[in-house]
Amino acid sequence: MIRVGILGDIGSGKSFIANKFGHPVFSADKEVSKIYRTNKGVYFKLKKKLPKYIYSFPVRKTEITKAILANNQNLNKIVTIVHKEVRRKLKLFLKKNKRKKIIILDIPLLLENKINNKKDVLVFIESKKSEIYKRLKRRKNFNINLFQKFKKIQLKLDFKKKKSHYIIKNNFTKKSVNKEIKIILNKIYK
Repeated sequence: MIRVGILGDIGSGKSFIANKFGHPVFSADKEVSKIYRTNKGVYFKLKKKLPKYIYSFPVRKTEITKAILANNQNLNKIVTIVHKEVRRKLKLFLKKNKRKKIIILDIPLLLENKINNKKDVLVFIESKKSEIYKRLKRRKNFNINLFQKFKKIQLKLDFKKKKSHYIIKNNFTKKSVNKEIKIILNKIYK
């Protein structure tokens, strides 16, 4: 099994491109949303650590956002609890897809949380900052302060780019992205 890790800035189109590869995708963001909606164990742990912010099950993103914005240490508490569950879900995904030729890892903090393997093929998604910011502002629950807090815990983009085997320039059109993905897949298969 070849693991392809998707790297890039917040809002650069990582999930969009991950899904264009045509192989099973592990999306950490989708898993976190599911965890908040369905995992009572995580809810009770969050409620215990953050009683001022976490009130009800399912956990609401607004509660998580308020906790993160109130105190920098709250983000660490949330990450510690939630990431254990995300890692468990990743193991299940890998086991389920062990016979697949290629799987895609859409995990925003792949390198930061040392989830990657040395053999992983890393693909960096490069997008114009102005285009990213324009797209982020269109998101329903976009919060600039939250965005800045998440940027602080990420590795520098230049570092991620240097670590990557391939770079896809995302101009947010399907045609150019599909062409670049096809080239990368052909190289991976060889």
